[in-house]
Amino acid sequence: MKPGPVQYAWRGDVSLAYQVVGEGRIDLLVCFGHVSNLDVQWESPHLAAFLRSLAGHARLIITDRRGWGLSDRFSPTSPVPALETLAADLEAVLDAAGSDSAAILATVQAGQIAQFFAAGNAARVAGLILVDSLVSFVSTPETPWMPEPAWWEQHIFASIRTDWGVTWPVVLGSGADQRELDWYLRYQRGTDAPGALIAEERRFLESSTAGVLDAIHVPTLVISARESESGMVFQRETGRYIASRIPNAKHVVLDYEDKLWWYEPAKRIAQEVGTFLAGIGDERALLDRVLATVMFTDIVGSTERAAELGDPSWKALVERHHALVRGQLARYGGIEVDTAGDGFFAKFDGPARAIRCAQAITTAAGGLGLEVRAGVHTGECELIDGKIGGINVVIGARVAALANAGDVLITRTVKDLVAGSGIIFEDRGEQSLKGVPDRAQLYAAT
Repeated sequence: MKPGPVQYAWRGDVSLAYQVVGEGRIDLLVCFGHVSNLDVQWESPHLAAFLRSLAGHARLIITDRRGWGLSDRFSPTSPVPALETLAADLEAVLDAAGSDSAAILATVQAGQIAQFFAAGNAARVAGLILVDSLVSFVSTPETPWMPEPAWWEQHIFASIRTDWGVTWPVVLGSGADQRELDWYLRYQRGTDAPGALIAEERRFLESSTAGVLDAIHVPTLVISARESESGMVFQRETGRYIASRIPNAKHVVLDYEDKLWWYEPAKRIAQEVGTFLAGIGDERALLDRVLATVMFTDIVGSTERAAELGDPSWKALVERHHALVRGQLARYGGIEVDTAGDGFFAKFDGPARAIRCAQAITTAAGGLGLEVRAGVHTGECELIDGKIGGINVVIGARVAALANAGDVLITRTVKDLVAGSGIIFEDRGEQSLKGVPDRAQLYAAT
């Protein structure tokens, strides 16, 4: 089966390389999270055979994600984008490949991107296949088995500095011949330079998708390694955790240790993927719940200002405020859900855009002589008569109520999802939210 030509999807000025292989009743988008180069990958008979075996089960769409392989590198102003940007890149590739809906196979770091995309785009994701995927790279309350950041610096980043692209990796195993070893070094060099790779890995250390797993409602297959020669058993533990959080997810543990997952266990993985894809129907997801980022804003001291200005002048000022807010919502892709008095409730597809919108509103409101506060939260929301509601909307409103004048206050879930956005946060500690049983870790976006 001959791979199709490399093509490019565009998001603004950013080009994203992709390739289509074969045909099938279902599309399968593949996004590797360890090494990736659409040209070099076909030089390995082992990897090429694995990709062709996947193409026997589906129309295969393979992409080099932004910053890797044949896709555009990161820009100087935003060296490593946030998850919402990388997830939107997947949608752009699907659009360019003419795919309305596809299953997604993602590995390691790319698993976080796929999780975020699947949680917010159920209509575009027919199924989710996560291989050695991670939720967080470091120890958190949800993932206490993960190492501390210092472990990555000492064991992984130090090795990348000395070995990436120049020293044959042990992960290839004893069965690799000289040709395969030389190919793999070219594959690494064709993926990324070591310094850029370390920068990206450090950004992933700041991310967590634990807060979005419950919002994934597509068929999901989680594949993990049983053992690890380097002690990296956290992939298996994380696989178990992911499968426990995603409704009806299947977890498969295979014996491939640290060796390249397509090298020795390729046939078994391809069989698992084929069986999984065969069980996916053609129906589109019809859900009454959706992952969303909610933003609440209101004017601080509005009662006093209204009394000071009088009704006609206050009414005119509020109208200017509303026009300002609606202009910023249009600029950042927010959707107005409701307006009550001088407050706004809006939803966004991505948390970074919501934060930047809230910051733009609080800044611009100062030009009107107004002080505005805002709260931002991301979570699974209920669809009620076409509008979003539920506990996560309540949390967003309660967070806004705790904000000071000029503050954009956010939850930990939001902070975990926007690493790479360039937004700086000030820790505001754990706080109680009225009507919400658990205390929330809050931050101010500065």
